[in-house]
Amino acid sequence: MIRNLTPEYFQQVIELGNLVHGEGYLNLASLEKIYQMGIKNNINAHFIAISDETSQIDSQSTIVGFRLTYAAGKWPIDQWCTSDKWPVSVEDMCYFKCNTVAEGQRGKGIGSRLLQASIAAVKQQGAKAGVSHLWQQSPNNSAVGYFTHAGGELIKLHPSRWNQRHDNSDYLCVICGDDCHCTACEMVIEFR
Repeated sequence: MIRNLTPEYFQQVIELGNLVHGEGYLNLASLEKIYQMGIKNNINAHFIAISDETSQIDSQSTIVGFRLTYAAGKWPIDQWCTSDKWPVSVEDMCYFKCNTVAEGQRGKGIGSRLLQASIAAVKQQGAKAGVSHLWQQSPNNSAVGYFTHAGGELIKLHPSRWNQRHDNSDYLCVICGDDCHCTACEMVIEFR
């Protein structure tokens, strides 16, 4: 079941994010900030996937995936954004921050359903397109695959995008450890 992310699920989102992407990927302060960046016009663009095995949906339900998305006009453009190649203005571009699915739940379409829920929300917020930096080293390059299937087009490759020397973070990549050299594929989906 896909539903909006709300604060009672923050701890589970943090734990799943750190398990899948590496220790230090999310903490309470960063998730609270991200959460606020995804709400515009009282529309929440963040979503969670709850296990189908849960019969009653409550704060104890098991999160098996999540999608974090920044609303257009509410996120910082940085050196990893090639905005001059985007099909819409910066003000009309949302940012698909993170799509995460638990290992045992991958391949079931959860990531795609989370993305579609966020697209519907950001369109209601007024966005005309969305950009993301997809993790090329994801298992079987599934991040780029599902985003391409959803209509995403490659804008630029950014080697070592998440290297700790760029942002002085405590992030530990699940592949590279504390010296991440994974590539980010900057991709855009234009909404039709």
